[in-house]
Amino acid sequence: MNRLKFLLLLVLLTVVVNANIFANTPVEQMGQLQVIGTQLSDKNGKPVRLTGASFGWSNFHPRFYTKEVVKWLKDDWKANVVRAALGIEPDGGYLQQPAQNLKLIETVVEAAIAEGIYVIIDWHAHDIHTAEAKNFFDKMSRKYGKYPNVIYEIFNEPDHESWAEVKKYSEEIIQTIRKNDPDNIILVGSPEWDQRIDLVQKDPIRNVSNIMYTVHFYAGTHKQWLRDRTDAAIKNGIPVFLSESGPSEADGNGKPDYEEMDRYIDWIIKNNLSWVNWSVSDKKEICSMLLPSASSKGNWKLSDLNESGVKTREYLHKLSQK
Repeated sequence: MNRLKFLLLLVLLTVVVNANIFANTPVEQMGQLQVIGTQLSDKNGKPVRLTGASFGWSNFHPRFYTKEVVKWLKDDWKANVVRAALGIEPDGGYLQQPAQNLKLIETVVEAAIAEGIYVIIDWHAHDIHTAEAKNFFDKMSRKYGKYPNVIYEIFNEPDHESWAEVKKYSEEIIQTIRKNDPDNIILVGSPEWDQRIDLVQKDPIRNVSNIMYTVHFYAGTHKQWLRDRTDAAIKNGIPVFLSESGPSEADGNGKPDYEEMDRYIDWIIKNNLSWVNWSVSDKKEICSMLLPSASSKGNWKLSDLNESGVKTREYLHKLSQK
């Protein structure tokens, strides 16, 4: 080999090595996500797990909807996904102030894309608003559907709706998204605050790809029975994504149960489930992760976190190594 060929080969090897070094964000590594059987998988069909944190309601906790917080959650908490919770129905929510809330969601989505992590666009409602949701997800899928980072959660927590009602609504929203975005993952809720995955198991949505069904748990309320119910659904072919949880009771307060939370984390590892914890906010409640001293720019000390925040950060570090 002459000297010129040797130098050219050396340059090529250097480029390849450097490319591999810098191609290390979660999205660069996993790429376009897909659902294979019941398992979330990467661009090559390898099973993967997303783990991260959910922002609080956009209308109640807007100060944390910043690019700096997204970066901090990725770098310091080791989150590979964040969830942007678009508050819909309460005062100041999307139905009353669409432009203000939309800007917050877009800030988080665009920061996640820039940081190379995944982002859940969460329609954080408890009731059905079909026309408004179709309009919103049409806009979001047109604008962001080309990015593999994006996941759509089309109904946060149906409360008293039947599965037939939730299914009909979901099929309409899925059709709206798929006109613009044929590939990205769509998350579908279930009745009774995302605990009735057994109803989904009996009558799942047919003839669509890359959808998963959400289960939400709060360790102070939801014990082994919910894990058993979820295990049965997965065994029967239902893909599950744990898009919201916390150590508290279901109302966000009450006595936290970290022993039960630890059981959930072990179960998540065993079943390779994706999991997002609630919430990046400084609300005075057990499941909020931050104290009022926490900056809107991230860079939090442990003293800026409440107990749930400290534990969530520990869980995310643990899961990033598994």
